[in-house]
Amino acid sequence: MRNYEMLCIFQSDLEDSALKEAIDQVKGWITEAGGKVDNEDEWGKRKLAYLIRKQSEGHYLLLNISLPAEAIQELDRKIRFLEPVMRHLLTTVP
Repeated sequence: MRNYEMLCIFQSDLEDSALKEAIDQVKGWITEAGGKVDNEDEWGKRKLAYLIRKQSEGHYLLLNISLPAEAIQELDRKIRFLEPVMRHLLTTVP
């Protein structure tokens, strides 16, 4: 398994319960794929550098995860279709 950092920006106008549900769904996909969440760091609401979907703020979440390399494409595809996620970035950690 490889180590990755994943940064997700969620819509800022989500209620707390909806945000928690979306975060739990992403973490569930990671564990379903045979990976694990090593660290979760919520940065809270922050101003965006430019408008995304007519929003100027987003709720940031940084996850340090361990995941098999063959599961990355499927995880990326699932997150892309999750409506509350405005942007995400998955990078390899050396």
